[in-house]
Amino acid sequence: MDFEFSVKEQDIIQDVREFLRSESTPELLEESHHLGHIYGGTEGRKFIKKFAANGWLVPDWPKEYGGLGSSAMLTFAIKEEMAMAAVPIIFVAAHMAGPTIMHFASDEMKEKWLLPIARGEVEFALGYTEPQAGSDLSSLEIHAADSGDHFIVNGGKSFNTHSHVADYHWLATITDPEAKRYQGMSMMIVDLKSPGIEIRPMITMAGWQTNEVFYNDVVVPKNHLVGEINQGFYYLMSALDFERMFPLAAYERIFNEIVSYTKDTSVAGQPLSKQPLIRQKLAQLKIELEANKLLFFRLAHIIDKGQIPNYQSSMQKLFATETAQHITQAGMEILGYHGLLKKGSRHAVLEGLIEQSYRTSIVETIYAGTSEVQRNIIALRGLKLPTK
Repeated sequence: MDFEFSVKEQDIIQDVREFLRSESTPELLEESHHLGHIYGGTEGRKFIKKFAANGWLVPDWPKEYGGLGSSAMLTFAIKEEMAMAAVPIIFVAAHMAGPTIMHFASDEMKEKWLLPIARGEVEFALGYTEPQAGSDLSSLEIHAADSGDHFIVNGGKSFNTHSHVADYHWLATITDPEAKRYQGMSMMIVDLKSPGIEIRPMITMAGWQTNEVFYNDVVVPKNHLVGEINQGFYYLMSALDFERMFPLAAYERIFNEIVSYTKDTSVAGQPLSKQPLIRQKLAQLKIELEANKLLFFRLAHIIDKGQIPNYQSSMQKLFATETAQHITQAGMEILGYHGLLKKGSRHAVLEGLIEQSYRTSIVETIYAGTSEVQRNIIALRGLKLPTK
């Protein structure tokens, strides 16, 4: 198998790298860190609109929809560069909802939404989880009543992270409460400025804001329905497969910082990098990072064949997020008590990077489906194991 990018792709990747280096301002990086690297902040929008003007946000999309007509392999390589640069990397509209619209929505909806998404002009927030429906999304209670040329939506959502910075809600809602399980849900695109929507903040252990979103008689035009009515559960499952594609370059950057620290820090007259246990730990982490890259780009290969990865996405999400935890745990062990100090402490090492990333890595094994959910998907869909 040829793992090399073409000369043209290598040139694009180099252009992206130089753009990231020259256009990443301190204000952008601070905002990106504060928001948990989600898209939608003021500085992020200014940056991404310039970035997307080159077709780099969705390079594998057709040119008529704002892409380059290139490969998912190139898209994934650009995601890695963005993660390494610490700019916004989590895009609901471009990387989760957009591909789902591309596969399942009407031509009219594609014409309305895909170009603005590709240009970075709009961002969505995922509207899936409810207090009683997290791992089992077939248990949704929010409902949309048919009212002629529009729906009336009532109910609530939890852990909708982009909602405070996004423009629209990528909403999963019940449209036929009498239908059999999995057959009464629909997907809609809802303007978050609609009357009757209330957004309340929830702060995670990582320090990021996620949100509760409440609907009180919210009017949603019928032309904002994605695909066919009552088929939303299947669209949702595809969108989740796109969501569970996790570039790990941000943690590779953290790993590199830990390696440099061990080279520069001596104990009893010897660099930490000379200690056998630390060398073995770092070597193991490097192996996991390289294995994750193969799993990550395998997803791109599947997409380039015209398929949507399924259990393969769960494999990569599980491996990547648990590798992230292994890296931050190793950082805590190597830095000792210094690893517990937050940014701003006068004794903090690496500007508190390890303490922050340790909390972050725990959150990342929960969102987009917990590690336990991913293992179930791999067992049932990948290994075909029995349910009982």
